Amino acid sequence: MKFTINRAAFLKELNNVSRAISSKTTIPILTGLKLVADDSGLTLTGSDADISIEALIHADDPDNQLAIESTGAIVLPARFFGDIVKRLPEDNMTLDVTEGFQTEITSGSASFTINGLDANNYPRLPEIDATDAITLSGDVFRELINQTVIAVSTQESRPILTGVHFTLVDDQLLAVATDSHRLSQRKITLPKSASATYDVIIPGKSLTELSRMISDDNPDVEMRLSDNQVLFTIGDSLFYSRLLEGNYPDTSRLIPKEATTSAEFDAKSLLASVERASLLSHESRNNVVKLTLNSADAKATIFGNSPDVGNVEEDLTPKELTGDELEISFNPDYMKDALRSFGQTEIRIAFTSPLRPFTLVPTEDSENFIQLITPVRTF
Repeated sequence: MKFTINRAAFLKELNNVSRAISSKTTIPILTGLKLVADDSGLTLTGSDADISIEALIHADDPDNQLAIESTGAIVLPARFFGDIVKRLPEDNMTLDVTEGFQTEITSGSASFTINGLDANNYPRLPEIDATDAITLSGDVFRELINQTVIAVSTQESRPILTGVHFTLVDDQLLAVATDSHRLSQRKITLPKSASATYDVIIPGKSLTELSRMISDDNPDVEMRLSDNQVLFTIGDSLFYSRLLEGNYPDTSRLIPKEATTSAEFDAKSLLASVERASLLSHESRNNVVKLTLNSADAKATIFGNSPDVGNVEEDLTPKELTGDELEISFNPDYMKDALRSFGQTEIRIAFTSPLRPFTLVPTEDSENFIQLITPVRTF
């Protein structure tokens, strides 16, 4: 196996595939990068058994400057190989595999020889032959991931909550995540969906890596499912992830239908205020920020307090404030994550009582995106 390629084009795909490679895997060969050269081009594969990524570098794309002298396959130690490629001196590089899987990498006057492994011992990727596929624009899918994955649990005690629950019924794609302290739910109406109905849980870690692979020049992302795997196709890259097994809790009953107090804020301005209040709350043990609302005076105030450092108080300017007087405490980090997910828009926050979860929705599209936060009991 021998080929020459443009180093920048190779490095771009290498960086994507490396997202799936972990040094902590229990299968030694999975710490390596699999390279296969054939008539269609060069295929790079990385996997940690949970996530697998495969990328094809086309031989007929002049930008890749890919010239394959002889076909073949090899598995190379990913970390060393990646460091070598990043530091090679010239724009192009040549990789030549000789007997005993020894691999020579040359660029300009630099030459490295590293030991490879037999690619036949590399685990096969799952075969997903599902005919029903969901296709979403890349920017919409990336936004959906970023808006929901913030609420997945990081605690392995309830593994099912470490994923995002996707359901598809009648062209309505619903994504929900909760860690039992907060919840994020996003709904998308698909323009033309397959006839299938989906009900799957995709690990949050997988979705985070996937969102980093979706760039602005990826117009569409295609999603296919099998029994225990999901496959995302992004241009010439394939992203496989295992699915989580089990039943996701019914989260619809957690969302309050009515409110006794509601307020409208500019999301960006409120985020800045919560960030200021949390400067002091982070210094205290309980990390709590308090919000008071008084519709009679049309006044809202936010408080942050640390017994050791001091306190902060700031008057807010709600666009609208109606309902009962209220004093409520919450974790500012949850609030900041929620507010960032709205971007630059106006939001409505609806409260039912000081100890009941409250919801945040955009004022213009309140049916399709909801963030929910459970308050903190301070007495």
